Amino acid sequence: MRILPHFTLSLLLVSSGWADNQDWSQWRGQTRDGVSEGAAWPQALDENHLKSVWKVDLDPSYSGPIIQNGLVYTTETANKEREVVRAYDLASGNEQWKADWEGAMRVPFFANSNGSWIRSTPATDGKRLFVAGMRDMLVCLNAKTGAEEWRVDFAKEFGTEIPSFGFVCSPLLTDEAVMVQAGASMVALKKTDGSVLWRSLEDDGGMNGSAFSSPVIRSVNGTEQLLVQTRTELCGLIPDSGKVLWQQKIPAFRAMNILTPTVFQNTIFTATYGGKALGIKLDGGKPETVWETKLQGYMSSPVVIDSHAYLHLRDQRVACVDLRDGAEKWKTRKKFGKYWSMVARGKQILALDEKGILRLINASPESLQVVSERKLDNKECWAHVALSGDLVVIRSLNRLEVFQWLTPATS
Repeated sequence: MRILPHFTLSLLLVSSGWADNQDWSQWRGQTRDGVSEGAAWPQALDENHLKSVWKVDLDPSYSGPIIQNGLVYTTETANKEREVVRAYDLASGNEQWKADWEGAMRVPFFANSNGSWIRSTPATDGKRLFVAGMRDMLVCLNAKTGAEEWRVDFAKEFGTEIPSFGFVCSPLLTDEAVMVQAGASMVALKKTDGSVLWRSLEDDGGMNGSAFSSPVIRSVNGTEQLLVQTRTELCGLIPDSGKVLWQQKIPAFRAMNILTPTVFQNTIFTATYGGKALGIKLDGGKPETVWETKLQGYMSSPVVIDSHAYLHLRDQRVACVDLRDGAEKWKTRKKFGKYWSMVARGKQILALDEKGILRLINASPESLQVVSERKLDNKECWAHVALSGDLVVIRSLNRLEVFQWLTPATS
């Protein structure tokens, strides 16, 4: 069911982010670091400042929505049997196309308490849309029409076990390749036909090899590297070949290394469930832990503002860490739920928790400064929030909803 309030299409065309070609085309945005270059945000989240534009009810998903060329893409698991991808016009909310395939599975243990829904956030280059199915399969669709161009079943391709927790890693795109942790390894495929370009970091797959983290490409000490967080290690690879440059063991409870690697200057930051927060530098190409704290990250990758990481923790509190030396600037006493997806713009942060509460925060190393908060959905929101220009896109468990900043905002 699609619901549209009394907004005119012309208003949306003029003011919506897609008209400015400000996209959110992959996991955590264009640069995979949760940074938005869109419109400035007002200092409030009430309905006079952030208004619902349209919404549509859907089957469950944990995948974050993505935005490119005036379309917003989202996924679903339908009837616990099939995986579905839909494309909507960002301005009107009209459905443009739908694609689906058989592909559901049941995840084990604590993960199943929330549901066994599709997890990975898709990625698009504007021509093709890359969607990871739970049963270790990558599907390439035409971004404009939804027509399938190719698919790779990694379990069949490499003779590996299907990951017990499903395909979680979100695809990373380069000019020529799509890169994922799948098939009990890190794999690069040719975007045009799905052929394997290289395969690296092979593991046992199944229960212990199911990757939770998503990779990034960053320059560290002047060398462009593919940074990969496996279940047990943080690794640097040559993007073109998959050759391993270095590996660093990262201890975690039940190998729950989930965060996307974060780079500040030449320091690589990560934090783990049941482990520590670490600052790692490369000395002569070899990893060296230069600082560590007892803070335990869990599922929420941090955002970085002015040399400080703002991190949601395993104990449901929030902390600020100086990435230059690992100093803990503050840690809240208050608990804020099990998960935050965060977006930074300038010195502000938008944080959406799994309870559907959106918070507007002024980033400060002195204390947590929540300026405004608002409950947007009664269903859980495990998908990462997405932004496009002056639009905020929320994917709750059973709904996709687009909001718009209404008042002129100041930087």
